[in-house]
Amino acid sequence: MSSDDTSQNTTSPSPFHNGPTDRDEAPQYVLPLVVHLEKTDPPARTDALRTAARAVLTILSDERSLGEGEWARAMRDWEDARIRKVVRRARGAEWRKAAALPGITVTGDSAEVRVYPPIPLDGWPKELAKLQVSGTDLDDPEPPAAPDPQGPVLWLNPELEMSAGKTMAQVGHGAQLAWWELSDTERKAWREAGFPLSVATATPERWRQLTTSGLPVVRDAGFTEIAPGPTVAVEGGLRFCPLGGVRVRR
Repeated sequence: MSSDDTSQNTTSPSPFHNGPTDRDEAPQYVLPLVVHLEKTDPPARTDALRTAARAVLTILSDERSLGEGEWARAMRDWEDARIRKVVRRARGAEWRKAAALPGITVTGDSAEVRVYPPIPLDGWPKELAKLQVSGTDLDDPEPPAAPDPQGPVLWLNPELEMSAGKTMAQVGHGAQLAWWELSDTERKAWREAGFPLSVATATPERWRQLTTSGLPVVRDAGFTEIAPGPTVAVEGGLRFCPLGGVRVRR
């Protein structure tokens, strides 16, 4: 269950740009995420995806990541290069050791995801370096609820098959694109509400509408699992995270 990705916002130049840029010359960093995955009680897939997206937003907005905070330099260095996220899994003692490292654990209905400040590509702490990036995938034991239009919806490309870890990284990219689009006031309201958001797979028709509407779209660089191309479209919510562009009617 893994992802080592860079992506881009199709609406404007950004650190997600996947063509050759000056960002390739900068030292490369990665944002680690670890999902708690016990053999006997794995989280539901959609809840893990939502929780991963919220984890990215949580560290982006944390006071330690801002201004002169203790993680701020690492966050700036990460955003100055390609935006990479890697998802690994941990259980039992591995999870307890991973949870003891500086970071933030975000919980969902059934999922726990811990996010850490960015690290150099070759600078993984030993507690995280030994964690698996592949393994048991996740399923939804029951059909997920319909997306809540009050918050943003991270729509998945219906033509792609990705592991849970790969998809967690992709929706994390989508959440980050949404965050960058917002004003300070909009960010504050979304954060104080607990970052409500939904994740769903678009129909082919909806996907075509979303990717031509001017809304933010994640484009994977094609380093792992899939060929380069669009993976997630970000539709703003009616109350939280309102985004520019044409909102697709349901």
